[in-house]
Amino acid sequence: MASANPNPSTDPDAAGWLASLHRADASLYSSIAASSTPSHDDWLARVSDAANHSKPWIVAAAGLALFGGPRGRRAALYGIASIATSATVVNVAMKPLTRRRRPDRVAAGVIEARHVSMPTSTSFPSGHSASAFAFATGVSHVIPSAGALLTIPAALVAYSRVHTGVHYPGDVLVGSLTGIALAKLTCVALDRRFC
Repeated sequence: MASANPNPSTDPDAAGWLASLHRADASLYSSIAASSTPSHDDWLARVSDAANHSKPWIVAAAGLALFGGPRGRRAALYGIASIATSATVVNVAMKPLTRRRRPDRVAAGVIEARHVSMPTSTSFPSGHSASAFAFATGVSHVIPSAGALLTIPAALVAYSRVHTGVHYPGDVLVGSLTGIALAKLTCVALDRRFC
């Protein structure tokens, strides 16, 4: 009996499974690209661009720190620390390992009005989505109501990355879940340090 192949890149079963996932992901991407949403295209492109370098989350953290009292300052710290953890893991560990290419939005027919600058990094997972949900989760650990409100713009940022054609839906889903998971771990570590 042949032993299981530990390397998925040379395992035909793993390769077939990954290829099936990619086809489903690419099909959903193409469906979103083909949708006609002229009233949403411009503002979703602006949302996507605005989230570069975690700008909205830094502004939100500053607001919490300035106007939220001690709990607001703690929530801001937890949110920013969660972004730092998430961005490091996604950009330093996950993206280089997966090497997934960005979608070909021209071939998929993503209309030009939606286009934002195509990042040079690999596609999987979405760093924008990871940072957005990491911040919301970190804040939620301290102020649940504020964290719940922050999931709305986080979800908009995540979706905007698909709408503008720079990520597949799977990139965004895994990025969002990664951000949530890493934020929870960061919050536990901060609780041990400060509580």
